[in-house]
Amino acid sequence: MRLLLAEDNAGLVEELLPALKHSGYAVDVAADGDETLFLGENESYDAVILDLGLPRRSGLDVLRQWRSSQRSMP
Repeated sequence: MRLLLAEDNAGLVEELLPALKHSGYAVDVAADGDETLFLGENESYDAVILDLGLPRRSGLDVLRQWRSSQRSMP
């Protein structure tokens, strides 16, 4: 299962990443909203752990953009 971890707190990422990988997830990490938006639009993920307070673009803005992009798809 492929997972996107969108989190800017390096300490939290250091705690979560080994546990997620040990549980069998293939994990990509994004540290800001722009990177999160890019990865979510260009890669395929089964799940996303999305920090709402990301720098550069909030997690809520990323989510809104993903949702509006899906509506415009056939």
